[in-house]
Amino acid sequence: MSYEVKVSILGFEDTLNVEINEIDSLFSTMQDLDNKNISFTIVNPYLLREYSFDLPSSIKVLLDIHENSNISVYNIVVIQKSLENSTVNFLAPVIVNNDNRKIAQAVLDSKGHPDFGMCESIKSFK
Repeated sequence: MSYEVKVSILGFEDTLNVEINEIDSLFSTMQDLDNKNISFTIVNPYLLREYSFDLPSSIKVLLDIHENSNISVYNIVVIQKSLENSTVNFLAPVIVNNDNRKIAQAVLDSKGHPDFGMCESIKSFK
């Protein structure tokens, strides 16, 4: 299914339309539909750890999120040769409104979320 990117993925401002495909319950891919050379591995953070944050109101408005919206949250993974050495960015979740197929990457304040890192190893969540 394709999604419109309403707030850029950090470092990929030209990525405007993506497709998300589930690999399994933990991993999915997010493919740039306009540039097949750009693909992200994303993870369901709730299967790794307790994960909660207040969604910035600007993201709620841009994605038209309401109380009953069907929302998914993913985090981008940097894949390493050994999968267990791959890292997850918990400070910049990708928010998906499945109702209107719009996504945005939120950037959380590290001071407000001291337990979340930008580069946390997957092996620490086994």
